[in-house]
Amino acid sequence: MSEAADAWRDAGPGSPVSGGAASGASASGQGRIPVLNVGPVLAGEHGACAALARAVARTCEDTGFLVVANHGIAPELVENTFAQAARFFALPTETKLAVKIGQYNIGYLPFGGQVVRHSPVNRNTKPNFSESFYITRDRAPDHPDIVSNKKLIGLNRWPPDMPEFRAATVAYYNAMEAMTRRLVPVFSAALDLPEDYFVAAFAEPHCTLRLIHYPPQPDPGDNEFGFAPHTDNNFITFLAQSALPGLEVRTEEGKWIRPPAVPGTFVVNTGAMLGRYSNDRFKPTPHRVINRNDRSRYAIPFFLGPNHDAEVACVPTCVSPDNPARYEKTTYGAFSARLLTLNFAHRQAGGNGEYYAG
Repeated sequence: MSEAADAWRDAGPGSPVSGGAASGASASGQGRIPVLNVGPVLAGEHGACAALARAVARTCEDTGFLVVANHGIAPELVENTFAQAARFFALPTETKLAVKIGQYNIGYLPFGGQVVRHSPVNRNTKPNFSESFYITRDRAPDHPDIVSNKKLIGLNRWPPDMPEFRAATVAYYNAMEAMTRRLVPVFSAALDLPEDYFVAAFAEPHCTLRLIHYPPQPDPGDNEFGFAPHTDNNFITFLAQSALPGLEVRTEEGKWIRPPAVPGTFVVNTGAMLGRYSNDRFKPTPHRVINRNDRSRYAIPFFLGPNHDAEVACVPTCVSPDNPARYEKTTYGAFSARLLTLNFAHRQAGGNGEYYAG
């Protein structure tokens, strides 16, 4: 095991520790993106949440990115999900298109299916050079939200004859939902709120697991990216460390840096919902992916959002007469639906949200 991995294993709550960063087109984020130990919080140690919240607040007011260690997710869950992602993306295109994405944004999104039009830092004009597979909570056909055809809530689209794919990704999804919900109180405390402030809003969170395949892109053309500069739409995102570098984070000064690449950790970043709750105290940070390696890169980000119908409004600790609310109240479901229509070709085709291969 590397010295960096040994260091974060022994770190105290909220303690930044050393972690290596990949070399390449962008500089190391060491010093700007801390590695934090969440183990004491997850173990319920007294005072751990407050200590970690202070460190989280500092980085959320700066880069909006951090790396978490001692999170309790079994390494084999992560490894199996990466392996199944690679196995799925190696299938023939026609096989993958059999579970193509539809009106619920679940299933396979092929190359050319997404142009990020809501970027705050770049006018993106070309589709992402990547393909994806979206997974949500695995509901039964008779679930009330399925029966009522609730917006953006649908059945997962599983590839046939791949039971291991479903088993691995559902196990990972369930473990990630449980772990990430337990860290929400840290963000409440970081906003000077009671630790249980968001309990109702995350009683049944709207989460997505997105498997992504980035082919090699050693010499990208103008405005070409594996994933174009963007901010996330959710509350917080958890990204298991990939085997290869590629993720780049934009600082407030306009510099692109890479998070510390510490094995076995998760890269965590703020999303638009946290930005709206915090009245931009914790802004969502732009980031991008360029796979300059000589082989495929895979990513398995997990997106944690509040309940589909939860009201998202600026919290009382982040508004004042001198700092009025910047955003009107909304719901996560309504906000997500608008951005999905803006960014995804299949939601603009034919008016019914189905993807058309052509």
